[in-house]
Amino acid sequence: MRLQLADEDRQVALGECLGRALAGRGRVYLEGELGAGKTTLTRGILRAYGHQGAVKSPTYTLVEPYELAQVRVHHFDLYRLGDPEELEFIGGRDLLGEDALCVIEWPGRGEGWLPAPDLRVHLTLEGQGRLASLSAETDKGREVLERLAADVARIDGSIAGTDEDVS
Repeated sequence: MRLQLADEDRQVALGECLGRALAGRGRVYLEGELGAGKTTLTRGILRAYGHQGAVKSPTYTLVEPYELAQVRVHHFDLYRLGDPEELEFIGGRDLLGEDALCVIEWPGRGEGWLPAPDLRVHLTLEGQGRLASLSAETDKGREVLERLAADVARIDGSIAGTDEDVS
């Protein structure tokens, strides 16, 4: 699925739709260059579960946990990860194995250590906006994309789709 996002508000709206579609469970890899909007998308995901506070990128702490009323979300940012084994020292295996939603920025830095994602989201800068390319890696990921497509269609044009293929 490919979606054109005109501005930051559209990125947050997509994140909210994605959060609803994920239903608080699974692993999502967020990819894209610096400034592409990975943390902005995460803010929208967290809003779907009622979080109204600030969302900071856990660049130095590697993971920021959010204990919300309905779900537990672990927001990872692996940009500064020196070695994937460092994830072991912060309890990464336990966090990734929990019944929670794990959103992982810069997953390539954890290659060989991280489990496979259910969903991969790649954000590309396009002028003032972004292009979000979403692909499913598991059956759960395919179900999420199907729910996401239905939700995006309902929000009445605030996100412009460029491709409805949910594979």
